[in-house]
Amino acid sequence: MDRFMGTWKLTSSDNFDEYMKAVGIGFASRQIANMAKPSLLFSVDDQGVFSMKSMTTFKTVEIKFKLDEEFDEITADDRQAKTVMSLVDGKLVQTQSWEGKSTTLEREVQDGKLMVKCVMDDVVSVRTYEREE
Repeated sequence: MDRFMGTWKLTSSDNFDEYMKAVGIGFASRQIANMAKPSLLFSVDDQGVFSMKSMTTFKTVEIKFKLDEEFDEITADDRQAKTVMSLVDGKLVQTQSWEGKSTTLEREVQDGKLMVKCVMDDVVSVRTYEREE
């Protein structure tokens, strides 16, 4: 998990609007999300609880988790999901399940960048973050 720690700033986003449509996010919320350039802050406390905080000028959302333990998540678009974060082959894999649906967000550090692959059914979005100094 060490490679994820620190602050990352969104630098590019491909097909994110289509991904949000597939998840079921409404037009107005998608417009705001498409304009937002979030920073992600990863940290860990003394008890081994990880934190991932997404910060924009519109909203800040933080989740706290232990690897491989399900928790209740209220997403940035206010979905109430059951979420599990796992480390798989060096990737931080987040699986959200709600109302009979599920989506997967895979985070991986490649060439010093944080790549986030968002998958909902057959729709894939890739978002790229660069480390903030």
